[in-house]
Amino acid sequence: MRAFLYAVVAAMCVAPHPASAQNDPAAAKFWKTAQGTCDATTAKAPSELGQRIGQTAIDAFTRFGGHKIDSDGRLFHFGLTEAEHEEDDGGDPNVPLGQLGWWQVMKYWRALFGDDTTTSKLEVRGYRDASTSTQDAQQAELLRTSAAELLRLADSVSDPDLREILRETAMRAAIVDTSWSAAFISYVIKQAGVAPNVFQFANAHRVYIYDAFAVSAAEVKNETREGIYRACPPSTVPRGGDLICQQREAALADDSDEAVRERIRSEIGSDPSARSVRRTHCEVVAHVDKSAHKVYTIGGNVNQAVTARKMNLRRNMRFSTQQKGNCGGPGHWTLPQSDAVTPHPLQHADRCSLNDRKWFVLLQLR
Repeated sequence: MRAFLYAVVAAMCVAPHPASAQNDPAAAKFWKTAQGTCDATTAKAPSELGQRIGQTAIDAFTRFGGHKIDSDGRLFHFGLTEAEHEEDDGGDPNVPLGQLGWWQVMKYWRALFGDDTTTSKLEVRGYRDASTSTQDAQQAELLRTSAAELLRLADSVSDPDLREILRETAMRAAIVDTSWSAAFISYVIKQAGVAPNVFQFANAHRVYIYDAFAVSAAEVKNETREGIYRACPPSTVPRGGDLICQQREAALADDSDEAVRERIRSEIGSDPSARSVRRTHCEVVAHVDKSAHKVYTIGGNVNQAVTARKMNLRRNMRFSTQQKGNCGGPGHWTLPQSDAVTPHPLQHADRCSLNDRKWFVLLQLR
């Protein structure tokens, strides 16, 4: 059954692309109308809610103490990560919980699922015999369980200190093995005071991306629909509280951002299980520096941390999907190759800028 489902998903990912706006007059008209609505909103000052969402993201980043990426896409400050505590605790045996990366992430998950059900939602992975094998090339079967199951096993240990260590180990493993970037977005927006009837808190970015496209479709038809975000082309002027999103579908790697938006628009009314743009990531617009033509975004689970990213805006303050940076690239990488070891797959990536991503839509706060 699982193999069948994977085959269905794979088929959806390589399905024929919807016509682009350039070739489809109806699509062109839709996005022209949507862009006009987006531009009319950017002409206004950021709303109180937008400022609150942006500040909430800044506060969460500051508490976490995560990474900082400059406008050339270089990680110039490496901060706390999801499974760590602060690097130098001075030997103090008493550590504030807020200095534990995994504890902060659990806070985001609890805001999404509540105290009682969170651990059952978090997956923990293992690989058969990996803890005892010493062979690099050995193939290992993937094993899966939940944090809740491991916690039940830990609770059977009588020693209270050992029991707590096992519980925390299970939670850290779950944090590492479960993507939490959407949980972070949900946490920020919920903390800013947004109600669930206007934003669908979720553990997958695609949920509120598709919702925002549905809002834009309703607006084009002069219909009303609840939802605080609409979908705008990424070249829209960003404001505090907006979300900038990228797509990470391997099957769509060569598609333009316009084609990806049309794919989503064509799937708005479909069953959620049939939607093909599933691997996505969004970040909160936390601050716009107009004098420097820069935008600061904050996202969760970016290099295993809450990370602040500084990106370039055009002279007219519109967001630029071209975030190449000046970090040299593979042509400046002269480390000799290894003949004895097969390169890790990630070493084949040509993008040297951490900001060079497939940004395809801006979710604008209405």
